Amino acid sequence: MENSLLIVHHDTGIAIVQFNRPEVLNALNMALMAELVDTLEALDKDDDVRCIVLTGNEKAFAAGADIKEMAGATAIDMLHRDQFARWDRIRKVKTPIIAAVSGFALGGGCELMMTCDMVVASETTRIGQPEINIGVMPGAGGTQRLTRAVGKVKAMEMVLTGSMITADEALQWGLVNRVVPVEVFLDEAKALAREIASKPPVAVRLAKEAVLRSFDTTIEGGLEFERKNFYMLFASEDQKEGMQAFVEKRKAEWKGR
Repeated sequence: MENSLLIVHHDTGIAIVQFNRPEVLNALNMALMAELVDTLEALDKDDDVRCIVLTGNEKAFAAGADIKEMAGATAIDMLHRDQFARWDRIRKVKTPIIAAVSGFALGGGCELMMTCDMVVASETTRIGQPEINIGVMPGAGGTQRLTRAVGKVKAMEMVLTGSMITADEALQWGLVNRVVPVEVFLDEAKALAREIASKPPVAVRLAKEAVLRSFDTTIEGGLEFERKNFYMLFASEDQKEGMQAFVEKRKAEWKGR
């Protein structure tokens, strides 16, 4: 599937979704976000897709929102537009999403990267929330997800100064999983996606759901949710196959049910 805003490729067990606005460093306009959400939701319903890689190009994952679309808007315009509602739909995608990031991941690009479940970054990656420099602040989760990822003081500095951090700093702060040479950043993300795609799909989805729940509840509530998902997996064929394969010392064959 290929069109003007996204390029989608399928590989065994995985899908690669690539932004296709290189002339504006993959700025996230409303049309692109609408198409992205529809695409991710469609892939989420595809049983053949067990992990998704979201990427841009070597120069930019996404350099932020399309400012031209917002420059003349009023508060009421933004309220009615409700453009961030789409971001809530991305968070509900059950299939794991890996961001393959190179170059700029700024503003909305940083926020979208943090909405993904894992991040593989190239050495050239530069991450930031520079909204303060144009008179606003992060609005798609930047103040919340960044703080949870790197802590209050680091998030406060990035948000209030608009400064960028390097890939190595992002790794040290726990914002990305790994940093690799720019020549292989997408290949590394695909390799991680294939590894996840090789695992039992139902268990992967419920495990992702449980990890995300930890951000929304108390430790007691999270533990209760984890136990229920754990017990639920004993109703799956994959649990029976996985444990039997372990006992028989053979490779399990997952069916996703």
